[in-house]
Amino acid sequence: MKQQPCEHDTDEAPIEIAFVGDLTDHEGELTDRLLSVPLGGECTLFIDSPGGSPYCAVSLMTIIAMRGLNATGIVTGECSSAALWPLAACKRRIVTPYSVLLFHPMKWQSEEHVGLAEAAEWARHFGKLESEMDTLLGKMLGVSPKILNQWIAPGKYVSGPEFAAAGLAELFDVTELRFIHAPGAAQHRNGSAQLSTAKRNGTAFRNGKSHGNGTVAKPRRVGANGSAR
Repeated sequence: MKQQPCEHDTDEAPIEIAFVGDLTDHEGELTDRLLSVPLGGECTLFIDSPGGSPYCAVSLMTIIAMRGLNATGIVTGECSSAALWPLAACKRRIVTPYSVLLFHPMKWQSEEHVGLAEAAEWARHFGKLESEMDTLLGKMLGVSPKILNQWIAPGKYVSGPEFAAAGLAELFDVTELRFIHAPGAAQHRNGSAQLSTAKRNGTAFRNGKSHGNGTVAKPRRVGANGSAR
């Protein structure tokens, strides 16, 4: 006889994962947490990160996309540089009036005692990597190349309201954040209903929409040598 899911399983809330600090420093832990989410399952990413390695950014985004995770990305503070790619993979994105997202060209520095041939090869690879990652980010976010290029070059801190106004996220009043998540699925559904009601009444959301996948101390940059700067 087919086993029916128990009430406890159906009432479990989405797994919550903190994307806080340098992503490269926590890549192993973040990868394990994402892999703990069942295929096609729900999870919520709370993001306050200055970035990390470009390879780490692509890896985390790929895991979210390939496992078909129904991820919600909430920018609680900063989502800059490499942290933008995992956010882009989220099916639902939420920002507040105080969120900030830094877009900028990739930066890199060579290691000491690098031979000329190796430096030339790295320069070739770097140029290709930068172009491909920018294209990928645009597709995953669903933003036009024109707007993305304006943000990336020479670099721009995009506010939460501006990001939402571009149709890339929901802008949420921080005083209403208590409705985003509840202990159980039933309460979570009730919270979603309250969110919908708030949206219709114009009390919670401003200039945003749910968009499918397809301190500011020293800015941390994606180092093309695979390290954060």
